[in-house]
Amino acid sequence: MEKEKIIPKFMRAKQLAQHLGIGLSTVWLYAKQGKITPKKASDRVTLFEVAEVEKALLGAWYENVLY
Repeated sequence: MEKEKIIPKFMRAKQLAQHLGIGLSTVWLYAKQGKITPKKASDRVTLFEVAEVEKALLGAWYENVLY
């Protein structure tokens, strides 16, 4: 029996890059371009909402998988 992978609601940029299989610089590029929205938890910590990022980057395909 395979264990289900628990995905956190928020991830830091490095975790998000690994989760999506993209480079860290690509995460920051997408944030700069406005494709994804970073959320500041503190002066030195930036988080991304995983569901929002997946929806923004995967678009209609993501919607079809969920519903």
